[in-house]
Amino acid sequence: MATIIKQGQKGNLTKLDLDYEGTKDGEDQVNNYLEIVQQKLGFIPNVLAAFAKFPKQFEGFTKLYNALMLGESGLTKLEREMIAVTVSSENHCFYCLVAHGSAVRELSNDPQLGERIAANFRSAELPKKQEELLNFTKKLTKDPSEIGENDRKKLRDVGYTDRDIWDISAIVGLFNMTNRLASATEMEPNNNYHNLAR
Repeated sequence: MATIIKQGQKGNLTKLDLDYEGTKDGEDQVNNYLEIVQQKLGFIPNVLAAFAKFPKQFEGFTKLYNALMLGESGLTKLEREMIAVTVSSENHCFYCLVAHGSAVRELSNDPQLGERIAANFRSAELPKKQEELLNFTKKLTKDPSEIGENDRKKLRDVGYTDRDIWDISAIVGLFNMTNRLASATEMEPNNNYHNLAR
């Protein structure tokens, strides 16, 4: 039988050579931001390290990410991470499944929840409210043109407001974008994520 190589992050962030000639206005702000992240997490997520090569994109990405995932919202942080994992499951995005699955484990204090959502959120026996949240997330990811008033009504009926529906939709959109970027470039998740909250 052939030997299966030990899995883990390769040497590169992605399969692309992200170094380039030219101006990199905002590089100092990026470095300051990454220092804070390093102090807080103990490592720099590879998605930030990759975006750091492009300071203006880094600024836009981090502002949008922080506003949606950490900012004011009727959604809990756990619900937001559950959306991220559900989108990433539908898109088979290894990077985001690993990174946000670890966040679900940590926020829920449940080592199985992130993996159940990654495999099939219906196996998690979620409350009706979060089940409808993830049904909407899945449909918006797979069949966005099929979303209609009935889908929004189902969310309202379980207690989500119109503002919440906006936030849900924006988070779904954000992770569909990052999933595609991570998959297209074969971005590797940090090895650190695999052992968090286990």
